[in-house]
Amino acid sequence: MARLKLEFPDELFCFSTQLTVRVTDINAANHLGNDSMISMISEARARFLYENGMPEVDGDGTGIIVTDLATMYRAEAHARDVLVFEVGVMDFNKYGGDIIFRITRPKDRTLVAMAKYGFVFFNYQRSEVVPMPEEFRAKFPRVNEID
Repeated sequence: MARLKLEFPDELFCFSTQLTVRVTDINAANHLGNDSMISMISEARARFLYENGMPEVDGDGTGIIVTDLATMYRAEAHARDVLVFEVGVMDFNKYGGDIIFRITRPKDRTLVAMAKYGFVFFNYQRSEVVPMPEEFRAKFPRVNEID
């Protein structure tokens, strides 16, 4: 099977947040577990959306739903490591796009992981995919569009 390779241009990252690896995030191999990394990526995503005026679900029931996740691990992280999660967006379409992540450990400038979430806007009250709100799209005028 071909290995996953994620690379994103620096200019796509427009938000950054720090999270600390907790003791409870460590697995039996004594490093950050995959399940905990996914939870940390989800927290970084939530912070990014909040910072850009997108609540988890708005007043009419619209939010985003994750359609896929790809993660490429490059180094281990351990308890009490501070990690920086850089977040950006790319590949917008009518209904959503990709949220991208670069996770580094600043104390030694190590790239820990790269990740990409596919997402669509979803109305949870009607249980249907809906077009991306123009207000959200307008916040990222340089993002590429795909069909």
